[in-house]
Amino acid sequence: MPEELSAHHLRARLFQLAAVVAIVVLVVILGPGLGSVRTQLKDASAPWFAAAAGMEVLSTLSYVVIFRAVFCARMSWRTTYQIGMAEQAANALLPAGGAGGLALGAWALNRIGLSVDHIARRTVAFFLLTSLANVGGVVVFAAAFAGGVLGADAQPAFTYGFGAAALAAIVLTLSIPAWYGRWRTHRRPLPPDAGRLRRGGRLVVDALGEGTADAIALLRRRPVGVLVGSLGYMGFDIAALGVCFVALGHAPSFGVLVFGYLIGQLGGLLPIPGGIGGTEGGLIGVFALYHVSVAKSAAAVLIYRALQLWIPAALGAVAFVQLRRTLRRERHSATICAPLADPIDPAQPPALPERAQRPAGAV
Repeated sequence: MPEELSAHHLRARLFQLAAVVAIVVLVVILGPGLGSVRTQLKDASAPWFAAAAGMEVLSTLSYVVIFRAVFCARMSWRTTYQIGMAEQAANALLPAGGAGGLALGAWALNRIGLSVDHIARRTVAFFLLTSLANVGGVVVFAAAFAGGVLGADAQPAFTYGFGAAALAAIVLTLSIPAWYGRWRTHRRPLPPDAGRLRRGGRLVVDALGEGTADAIALLRRRPVGVLVGSLGYMGFDIAALGVCFVALGHAPSFGVLVFGYLIGQLGGLLPIPGGIGGTEGGLIGVFALYHVSVAKSAAAVLIYRALQLWIPAALGAVAFVQLRRTLRRERHSATICAPLADPIDPAQPPALPERAQRPAGAV
């Protein structure tokens, strides 16, 4: 196991996260100029915060659903839950902009027998499909603002700029399989003495091209698991933030809530544990642009972020311990997922499991 994914390292990160949260709490309680935020938190409704916690749990479970649909639909739900939850704990604890969780998942999948090429390809597909709801949501809501469906737009240049960028990203992504297919047809094989850099570059290009094709094919062939997982992962998270606003007695309009969430979450890409600071600043800043009270948005975002970090961190830490035991005990998982090691061909029907195939001549 990579050192950054060891139990000792993750425990240390958990304590660091606890220390950071404690410092934030002290600043909110004692810091000058934050009286309005303290007032908002004091008057908040605890039952609504409990409901927000429930929404956040559903969001983490949706992540598990799409993880199974992308990497191995034959994997047991128990193993899928352990890997998916452990990934989310790593995302909350490791300063890698979400890459820490993907690294942990790659390690676990390799331990159960999936090839490195398959893991790399499906990791690209997983990243694209989990981003689908977010990027697509930016386009849809920008168009809805433009059409007047969501009312007046307080920042049209900001809204349409991000909408255009998201649309361009979707078009570019959809063009990758065609570009990759033409390049692969005419590329020359690597010479035997090719260096590690050239071989690594070839692997990256293959993973990107095949992973993007896999993402499109998975969306066609397993739409239920992919869409439920992707939309649930984002939708329940937005619901948790919205409920936190309701707990404070005020919620922004639906369009502002969703669009502010989609853009504000980009702050979480900063390479700091759990995106602490970047995500909060991004969300509060975007809501301020849309004329949401800074005191209310700061109070709501602080509670929401505490739930968003600690629920997957706590559940994922337990799942990680269980996962290590599962990987030591179960060796048959490789035979279950091994048939999925080849790239998906969208033109071919799904292969039946071996036990479901009929012998030749059977009626």
